[in-house]
Amino acid sequence: MSYAASRDRKAAMSLSETLLAVWRQALTDHRAAIELEGRSYRLGHTSRRQLRTVDFEVQGHRITGIEQNPDTQSRWAALARQGQRIMQFSCGGRYFANVAEGQLTRYGAWSALELPE
Repeated sequence: MSYAASRDRKAAMSLSETLLAVWRQALTDHRAAIELEGRSYRLGHTSRRQLRTVDFEVQGHRITGIEQNPDTQSRWAALARQGQRIMQFSCGGRYFANVAEGQLTRYGAWSALELPE
């Protein structure tokens, strides 16, 4: 690879950076599709509550992001009721992280699922 080609090639985003980018594009920028490293992922909505959802892939891991439901009993739902923008992320049916107002919180499942940093 030439110097110019290597200089122009973007380094892959970390999973943490990717989750923050998904949150920003979905809940702050209100985009219809999420753009990640040259790929586009369409934003959908749940049937009952119309919560925003998106399925995407990071380093071979299929991840789902879903806007926090404010009508549940969790502390995250309480924050959503106060107006905070929160998105939960799952892989293999397990929630492993969320982003609330631009702050990433990792759960124990991140390590258990052996997700990349």
